[in-house]
Amino acid sequence: MTPNTCTVLARCALVALIAAATIAAPHPVLAQQAPSAGQAVQEPTVTLEQAVELAQQHSPALAQRLGSVTTSRSAERVQVGTWLPNLSLSSGASLSSTERFNPQTNTTVSGSSDSYSAGLSASVDVFTAGRRGAQMRQARANTDAALASVVEQRFAVALQAKQSFFDVRRADELIRVAEARVTRAQQSEEAAQRRMAVGSGTRSDVLRAQLEANQARQALLQAQSQRRAATYALGAVVGADGPVAAVPGAEIEPAALALSDDELVQLVERESPIVLTAQADVSANEAGLRSARTQYFPTLRASGGYDWFNQDASFSGGRTSWSTRLSLSYPLFNGFSREDAVQRASVQTNVSRIQLEASRRQIRADLERVLTSLRLAEEQIVLAAEAVEVAAEDMRVVEERYRLGAATSLDLLQSQTALVEAEQTLVNARYDYMIARAQLEALVGRQL
Repeated sequence: MTPNTCTVLARCALVALIAAATIAAPHPVLAQQAPSAGQAVQEPTVTLEQAVELAQQHSPALAQRLGSVTTSRSAERVQVGTWLPNLSLSSGASLSSTERFNPQTNTTVSGSSDSYSAGLSASVDVFTAGRRGAQMRQARANTDAALASVVEQRFAVALQAKQSFFDVRRADELIRVAEARVTRAQQSEEAAQRRMAVGSGTRSDVLRAQLEANQARQALLQAQSQRRAATYALGAVVGADGPVAAVPGAEIEPAALALSDDELVQLVERESPIVLTAQADVSANEAGLRSARTQYFPTLRASGGYDWFNQDASFSGGRTSWSTRLSLSYPLFNGFSREDAVQRASVQTNVSRIQLEASRRQIRADLERVLTSLRLAEEQIVLAAEAVEVAAEDMRVVEERYRLGAATSLDLLQSQTALVEAEQTLVNARYDYMIARAQLEALVGRQL
């Protein structure tokens, strides 16, 4: 057994245990707070772990992959049965009338003829030129491919759930940024009106402040609309009929990966669910090709039976007989069916090998793309956090200068806009990082 096969089988066993544990474990429920009198019904909330588990429970694609595992195991059991003899039991009873002419009395005599029978027969293929072994290997490879496909789909569903969850969290934070902008715009508008009332400000300052307040409220409405769409998307993923909110968490900070880039490359080429599925497909097609080639060899079958016959409805008495037979069959010509089967299997095997190499190349390219996005998001978080600090300090200075009359309302608006943009960039960078990390886990096929 090759190391790759050992890896696949070990992983498949692990997947089977995970699937069994998932089925046996209690299903998470959506947490929902009971509203008090006069309050609107609050949205149910989920944690990230609950979102992933609920999404896996309600995923049609994952259910289909799990069904493929069940049917593959059933097909594997059928192939085990080809090594065992076929047994059949038969029984019968007949009753028929008989009439004959009696010359002594010149009359017709009526009667009946009864018969009862039972039989047991068995047959088994003695020699199939390796066809059964090839079909068994093909069935096992198909099961391995189905199990690897389940792992791949689990991480794909988990990625979708994490993206939806982080979209809701992102929208929540962008709403807080928009609300802070509205508050600052209202304060600036009030300050501009006071300055105009005492003669130190102009009508233009008030209009600019009103415009900024209007734009801030529009940005808040847009952020709220995006959050509503995100909550409904999360609800659809986790199997809810309405919107689902995300439980707030700690501030996102980049964390170092447990593996180096070279180790990640080796890991995805060896254990990525996509690669494992492609490897199992190659094994299944190679076994199918060997099975097709066995049609050029004869098949040797042994059979036997034991029969009982009696004319009375009784188990005592009667006649018995037995038989054995050894038969050899070899199709000399079957309309080129053998050649067609071998040709199709050969083409499919060649295609699967090319697909395996393409999967390895694609997985390396995807890994490089995800790692680049992850590194970029890490750097953007650091830079955006610094930009927020600088913008906040700049706005504090400009507000003080504006209060003293040393800065214009336009300077204040530019400072406020810079702070809003910096805060939005920081929020987006943090959640871009989390999504990139989830994409990396889905690509590798394990938690990092």
